[in-house]
Amino acid sequence: MKRILTLLITLTTTFCFGQTKKKPNILYIMSDDHTSQAWGIYGGILKDYVKNDHIEWLAANGATLGNAFCTNSICVPSRAAILTGRYSHRNGVYDLSDSLSPDSLNYAKLLKTAGYQTALIGKWHLVKEPAGFDYYCVLPGQGRYRNPIMMTKEDFREDQKGGKVYEGYSTDVITDQSIAWLEKRDKSKPFYLSTHFKATHEPFDYPKRYENYLEDVEIPYPADFADRGATGSGRTHDGWPLDLLGTRYEKGTGKEYPGHSFSLQGLDSVAARKKIYQKFVKDYIRCGAAVDDNIGRLIQYLKDAGELDNTIIIYTSDQGYFLGEHGFFDKRFIYEPSIRMPFVISYPKEIPKGKRVNDLILNIDFASLFLDYAGIAPPASMQGKSFRKNLQGKTPAHWRKDIYYRYWANEPNRPAHFGIRTDRYKLAFFYGQSRTKTARDNMKYPPGWEFYDLKNDPGEDRNAILDPQYKDIIAKLKARLKDIKKESGDGVESNPTIEELIQQNW
Repeated sequence: MKRILTLLITLTTTFCFGQTKKKPNILYIMSDDHTSQAWGIYGGILKDYVKNDHIEWLAANGATLGNAFCTNSICVPSRAAILTGRYSHRNGVYDLSDSLSPDSLNYAKLLKTAGYQTALIGKWHLVKEPAGFDYYCVLPGQGRYRNPIMMTKEDFREDQKGGKVYEGYSTDVITDQSIAWLEKRDKSKPFYLSTHFKATHEPFDYPKRYENYLEDVEIPYPADFADRGATGSGRTHDGWPLDLLGTRYEKGTGKEYPGHSFSLQGLDSVAARKKIYQKFVKDYIRCGAAVDDNIGRLIQYLKDAGELDNTIIIYTSDQGYFLGEHGFFDKRFIYEPSIRMPFVISYPKEIPKGKRVNDLILNIDFASLFLDYAGIAPPASMQGKSFRKNLQGKTPAHWRKDIYYRYWANEPNRPAHFGIRTDRYKLAFFYGQSRTKTARDNMKYPPGWEFYDLKNDPGEDRNAILDPQYKDIIAKLKARLKDIKKESGDGVESNPTIEELIQQNW
C-alpha cells in the first residue's frame, strides 16, 4: 500500500509539474512599416490622433521595448533577419531583389521539432516557398489591400501567380484566416502563429469604416518638416523627400491610392508639401487603425478560447518609417524613425505588466527569444540573443552596449551605408556604392561620415562630424565600428571598390 501511495504521489506530482511547465503558445503579429511614431504608446505628435486601443492593452498587460532596432531597414532583409536570427551578410538576403532559400535554418523549423504546430498567414515577401510551417496562406509578393490573393501549399507558385482571391480588406482577411487556423489546429499541441499584415505599407489603403476618420482635422507637423536636401543639415545625401509622394498621388489617387482625386495645381512648394503630408498621414493612420481593430480580434479569440494566459502575444513592425521627419517618407536610413522597431509583448505568466525595457535589442534577437520560450537552445549559427530575462527586468551583465547596422542597396538619394549606435551616439559612413558593381556608382555627393549626439540632438537634425567637441568620441566610435563590423561577420568587403572607399575615408 505504501508503494502504491508513493507511486500515486509521484504520478500526481509529475502530472502537476508537467501542467505548470506547459509550453506557451506564441502569436507573433507583425505589420509592414507601422512605425513607432504612429503607435501612440511611444508619445510624439500623433499620439492623440491614432487609434491604438489594443496596442495600449498589450502595453498595459506586458512590456514595451524602447530601443528595438532592425539591422537593415527594408522589408525583405528585415524579415529574413528575424526568421533566421542572422544579419543580411550571413543569411544572404541583402535587398528587395533577394529571396530566402527554403533550405535556410529558421526558428519555425526548430519550433516544429519541439512539438509546436506552426503557421504563417499574411505577408511573406521572401519569394520562395515558406519552410518550417505546417500551414501557410500568404500574399504573393507585396499583395494587395482589396480582395487579396493568397497562396497555400496547394497553389503556391514562386513566380507569385498562384493562389485564389479572398474577398474583403486585406488586414481583416488575414485575421479571418488566422482565426480559422486557430480553430482547426491540433489543440493538443502548443502553437506558433505568424500573423503578418500588409498594412501599413504604401499605398496606405484603409477599409471603408475609416474613410472619414480625421477628415476635418489638421495633423501637426514634425519640427524638421521643412528640411530640403543636405545643405541645412550637413547630411551626406538629399534623402527621399515627401514631395515625391505628391507626384504619385496626382497620378494614382482613385486608382492604386485611396481617395477620389488629388491635385497640387496652383500651390507653392510649402503649401504643396503640407497637402501631401495631410493626405499621407491621415491615410496612414486610417490604415493603422484597421490593424489595431484586428489585434483586438485576435486577443478576444484567445480570451474566448481560454488560451490568453498561456499565450505570448507580440506585436511589432518589420522596421520604422518616416512620417515627414526631415521632410522624408519611406525608410532605409540609419536614422531613428527608420531603424527603430516598435515592439510590445504580453505574457501574463512571466512578464510584469506595464514594463518598459530600454536595453538595445535587435531583430536578429527575436528568433532566440522564441526558441528560449520553447525550451530550445539556439544553434550557434544564429547571431542574436534571447532577451527573455531583459523582459523580466533581469538584464544580463554583459548585454550589448551598441548595435551594428548596414543598408546594402544604393541609389543617389538613398546611398549605401553602415554604422553604429550606442545608447547616446550614432556614427555612420555613407559610401554610396552598389554591392554588386565594381565600377564606381555615379553619385551626387562624395562618400562621407555622419555623427549625431542623440541626447542633445534627438531629431538628428545636425551632422556634428566636424564639431571639435566630439573629436575624441568620434575616434573611439570609429574604432569600435571597425570591431563590431567584424564581430558581426561583415569583415573584408567582397567588392574591391567599397573596400577602397572605406580605406580612403576612414
